[in-house]
Amino acid sequence: MFLPIAHSSAVITNLPDLLIAAFMEIALGFMASLVLQIVFNALALAGDSISFSVGMTMASAYDPSSGNTKPIITQVITFLAIVVALALDFHHLIFQFIAYTLQVLPLGEVRFSPNFMTYIIKAFGGMFALGFAMAFPVLGIILLSDIVFGMIMKTHSQFNLFSFGFPLKIGIALSVIILIISGIMYHFKTDLYEAFKALSQIF
Repeated sequence: MFLPIAHSSAVITNLPDLLIAAFMEIALGFMASLVLQIVFNALALAGDSISFSVGMTMASAYDPSSGNTKPIITQVITFLAIVVALALDFHHLIFQFIAYTLQVLPLGEVRFSPNFMTYIIKAFGGMFALGFAMAFPVLGIILLSDIVFGMIMKTHSQFNLFSFGFPLKIGIALSVIILIISGIMYHFKTDLYEAFKALSQIF
């Protein structure tokens, strides 16, 4: 499918050069996936922060993409983001990037722009900022609820926090997530699109 648009280059005939070319193509795919994975990691960071704040870290399930267990809230947000990405045809941009690299780079050759490492460092820093920004509304409401529960415990010592407070915190967190999930997906869509734009600039 991509062969007619591939960059014209000399045919590799010996095995060592073929292995080197295959390794370079794998490295290119790894670096490109790293750029896109940063956006999904921001969502995972937001989900982990929310799960920790409401005490749902132990409510986890197996995640086939990473091979580890992740909190349920994190998995729901991540799977919803994947559905949004597919619904907005972001997978078509992956094919466009493959076609772009085949046109501008000979097979087996990888060239990074001078600002590649600068972008990666800034992207990792932005990942934490973005993840915190996505989780901040829930974290703020949970903090306020903890303050209220503390005041109730101070004035009504017979109030059983574990019986009423814990389920109430989970209900509050889930309600806030439902209210802000559209905003989270909007930021995810914007940042994922910017990541795809950056791919054509750093390779």
